[in-house]
Parts: sequence; C-alpha cells; structure tokens
Amino acid sequence: MRFWLKEIRGKRGYTQNEVSCLSEISRSHYTRIERGTKKPSVDTAKNIANSLRFNWVKFFINDCPKKEQNE
Repeated sequence: MRFWLKEIRGKRGYTQNEVSCLSEISRSHYTRIERGTKKPSVDTAKNIANSLRFNWVKFFINDCPKKEQNE
C-alpha cells in the first residue's frame, strides 16, 4: 500500500475517482497504483503527481523517508 499517496490525496480532499479523472486514467488503475499492486508509467506518475501537487519521482524511490513522503 502506498500510504503516502493515500495521505496526500486525503489532504488535498480528492476522491480516487477525482484523481483518476484529473490524471486521465481509470479509477481501477489508480486504485491499483495507490494499493501498490501496480507501478505507474512515468507519464502516469507525472499526471498523478501534477494532479496532487507533489514530485512524481516519489513513485520510484524505494527508500524514501516517511518525512519526505508526507511533503
């Protein structure tokens, strides 16, 4: 589970459906990304990150400290 992604989405006040629409992907695809069962492509990561206003490279950093993840 990408708890940091769910946290950011919650702080921004978005539903999974809203983020998926803003990111131009299906809600089910977004849900799998948030759950951690699917790794996003670079383009999808950028779209989600732009929608939620965070740095897209977080998706690809395995050892990202919790403090950084919550920024």
